[in-house]
Amino acid sequence: MSSTPPVRRRRLGLPRRVFSQVLLMQLAIAAGVAVLATGLFLAPLGDQLDDQAMRRALAIAQTAARPQVAEELRSTRPAADGPVQTEAERIRKTTRAEYVVIMDRQGVRWSHTDPERIGEVVSTDPGQALAGRDVMEIDDGTLGRSARGKVPLRDADGDIVGAVSVGIAYDSVRARLIHAIPGLFAYAGGALAVGALAAWLISRRVQRQTRDLAFSDIAGLLAEREAMLHGIREGVVALDRGGRVRLLNDEAQRLLGLGAEAVGRTPDEALGPGRTADVLAGRVTGTDLLTVRGPRVLVANRMPTDDGGAVATLRDRTELEQLGRELDSTRGLIDALRAQDHEHANRMHTLLGLLELEMYDDAVDFVGEVVGDHRVTAEQITERIGDPLLAALLVGKATVAAERGVALWVSDRTRLPDRLVDPRGLVTVVGNLVDNALDAAAGGPHARVEVELRAEGRAVTLRVRDTGPGVPAEDRELVFTAGWSTKEPPAHRQRGIGLSLVRRLAERQGGSATVDAAYGGGAEFVVVLPEALAEAGPEPAHAVAVPANAATTNPAAANPAVEEEAR
Repeated sequence: MSSTPPVRRRRLGLPRRVFSQVLLMQLAIAAGVAVLATGLFLAPLGDQLDDQAMRRALAIAQTAARPQVAEELRSTRPAADGPVQTEAERIRKTTRAEYVVIMDRQGVRWSHTDPERIGEVVSTDPGQALAGRDVMEIDDGTLGRSARGKVPLRDADGDIVGAVSVGIAYDSVRARLIHAIPGLFAYAGGALAVGALAAWLISRRVQRQTRDLAFSDIAGLLAEREAMLHGIREGVVALDRGGRVRLLNDEAQRLLGLGAEAVGRTPDEALGPGRTADVLAGRVTGTDLLTVRGPRVLVANRMPTDDGGAVATLRDRTELEQLGRELDSTRGLIDALRAQDHEHANRMHTLLGLLELEMYDDAVDFVGEVVGDHRVTAEQITERIGDPLLAALLVGKATVAAERGVALWVSDRTRLPDRLVDPRGLVTVVGNLVDNALDAAAGGPHARVEVELRAEGRAVTLRVRDTGPGVPAEDRELVFTAGWSTKEPPAHRQRGIGLSLVRRLAERQGGSATVDAAYGGGAEFVVVLPEALAEAGPEPAHAVAVPANAATTNPAAANPAVEEEAR
């Protein structure tokens, strides 16, 4: 077998590129239009020239049909040198007609271009003209094909004494038609040249817009685009230069909770006012912008396009944010365990010293006090809060607060039965608010955070107060905006999500989340959940207990003034 590869023969056919195909098609269309227009113009031109020749012949015949000629026809004989022949020849030469024939009522010629035919009967029927009607026609006679006009010849009294027939050589009509054709083709050629230039300019524009691709390449790109848009797990929203949505892939519809009806509408019309609409519309700029849509945390990036529109991509960061918060909770528990381990070591050293000093009674009292403090802390929280998840959260937060030097109090006005409809949602709300309060209060003098949970019917009101710097009045709505934060983001996630989720969870239940200045300084966050509790009978009475503290008992228990100040 030969190792030489076979020579591929290039098949003749249409060019592959869009530019070439469009140019050829437009040239073909322009040429076809030029030929068609020329043909459509030439077709009636011949009829028009025929009509003009017949009317001219008729006009000459009407000029020759004078009463004086009629009188000469009556008073003389047909002869080559007669006055009728002389007058007819004068008119023929003046008008450049092919012939001017004057005949009597019997059809005998009194004039003719060939004098020898004078006195003979005409070759065509003059009946219509002798009957008093004007005639225009194209016909063949003794002088060949001609455009004819025939009129009756009347005397001074109006009686018909004969007829006048005038002919114009048809060759002259054809010559005029042939003479007009070069001009027509010149105009057609000029129009074709202009059309070709326009076709080339349009094709060049098409070439730039299609990047000189072939139709098959464009079809392949379209198929790949559809597969990519509907196959990727990332939302894609395309907007036109007017800011209206022109494309939504499947993932974007899922993340934004929209349908195909959103196409053709602006983000504000499709989503309603909010940060998500602001990001898509370009009113908020930046990269990896955080926004909250329903229960989802989204990361958005917006890129302008050459046509004045934009393409926005959306990624679901809900699971990542949840993992980040779980990591924060795990770190908090580790910090709490580390603090308890450190505290436990100190207590064990104290106990060992008491035993070595043989102070056995003091050692017993010390052990009882330590065990009692921890038990009282947990009992005080669980007596006020019936839900185990929420109670466990606050016990853990109290330990972390003590490690950070912040006194975490659960107000003695707190009463929450174990009838929560969405315990995890309330845990998220309380956890986010307590974390923010601890961050705000930590490092300040007499740092403390107070949590109050009260139930009224099915509604639950949550208040979290801190002794931090507070929230300025102009920022009290911005703090609930997704992505807005004054803190440095941690390595594993971004800031500005917690308070936005708090408001979203509250509004999803028909409630609200607000912030105001706390009494004595700091901030007070208030969350109202109208339907947080399930229907139940009357709640049992609870004994009033002392508020909890992770490290020590509440100083307000021994000092009513401190408790009053905390309120």
